[in-house]
Amino acid sequence: MDTVLLVKAAIMGVVEGLTEFLPISSTGHLILAGSLLGFDDDRAKVFDIAIQTGAILAVVLVYWQKLQSTFTTLPSSAKSRRLVLNVLIGFLPAVVLGLLLGKVIKAHLFTPVVVATTFIVGGFIILWAERRQHVERFALEKSSDPNILEARRTSTTAVRVQSVDDMTPLDALKVGLAQCLALVPGTSRSGATIIGGMLMGLSRQAATDFSFFLAIPTLIGAGAYSLYKERALLSASDAPMFIVGLVFSFISAWICVRWLLRYIATHSFTAFAWYRIVFGIVVLATAWSGLVTWAE
Repeated sequence: MDTVLLVKAAIMGVVEGLTEFLPISSTGHLILAGSLLGFDDDRAKVFDIAIQTGAILAVVLVYWQKLQSTFTTLPSSAKSRRLVLNVLIGFLPAVVLGLLLGKVIKAHLFTPVVVATTFIVGGFIILWAERRQHVERFALEKSSDPNILEARRTSTTAVRVQSVDDMTPLDALKVGLAQCLALVPGTSRSGATIIGGMLMGLSRQAATDFSFFLAIPTLIGAGAYSLYKERALLSASDAPMFIVGLVFSFISAWICVRWLLRYIATHSFTAFAWYRIVFGIVVLATAWSGLVTWAE
């Protein structure tokens, strides 16, 4: 196996793991990184989707106790059954739209310019969402209305759902519909589900946890479907490349998920929004100036 190809696979694995669960779009970063590395043929596109499984294994490891408790108590716990049902409900919209529109989206939207544009748009949406939640929380804390004072007494924030266990099937469906926005590269699956969940009344922690749980069937399903559909492009000699990508994706995602769960306890997503905006502007500027030739 070509050593240079293995190095590229390792770099792509790190990019996938570090960006999959942050609201900055792993697909967008993989498209840009692949363009710079010359790793952007049809086989590379299958690789990009397949190595998401490594990132998902990191989520399973971090949430192992919660997942184990949920599945072992399914027969006796209504809460466990509701969580599994909610994940399935949230998963279905992306499956339907992905099957219907996936080919068209890949043919026309998987380009650096589209990615950069959605980076910028998504960044401003995150800023708006964070500002909206801040304003609502401030109004709740400063209001003298008796009804609002009672709400403040029973809840420290303006959100409706504090824990992923408190979500309803309707909440799950709404987040699942928000996840469909991530079919457009550069949008960010985690960004769409987390910010979408927050706008629908979920706490930052609940939205993040549900985004991670929802990623398990979504990304495993996408990886398995892509490998099956494009199996004619692959051969046994590609196995080392995929193994390297999966390993590096797993390690970097495990580090990233553990860090993110600590980060959101005391921080907003504003920093990621500004990163998206600045990075998107840089990509567009280098493309238009000719400084970097981004592969379509």
